[in-house]
Amino acid sequence: MLYLKTLIIVVQLLSALGVIGLVLLQHGKGADMGAAFGSGASGSLFGATGSANFLSRTTAVLAAIFFVTTLALTYLGSYKPQTSAGVLGGAAPVPASAPAAAASAPVSAPVASSAPGADVPK
Repeated sequence: MLYLKTLIIVVQLLSALGVIGLVLLQHGKGADMGAAFGSGASGSLFGATGSANFLSRTTAVLAAIFFVTTLALTYLGSYKPQTSAGVLGGAAPVPASAPAAAASAPVSAPVASSAPGADVPK
């Protein structure tokens, strides 16, 4: 379970850094006007609008991966395995009336005769 959690944290960290990098690489809306008048962006690797589509799609995919890993880490962090009672099975069931009777009974000092082992002959 520890390896799975570590793997998810690494994937989340890489996707977060990827989202940050891709957002910083993208052009603002004002930069598209310069590309329309031939500022040299049309000769790039992806073309005038190809880079925007590629970068925005990649950013969306990395953001989705980031959200999924965040949900997975939340689920794994809230998972509490049940404690085992050992080889002999579950613990003895507590009667349902015991907590109600203890809550309604007045609290008093323990009596020496009701101490454990008081009725054992010496």
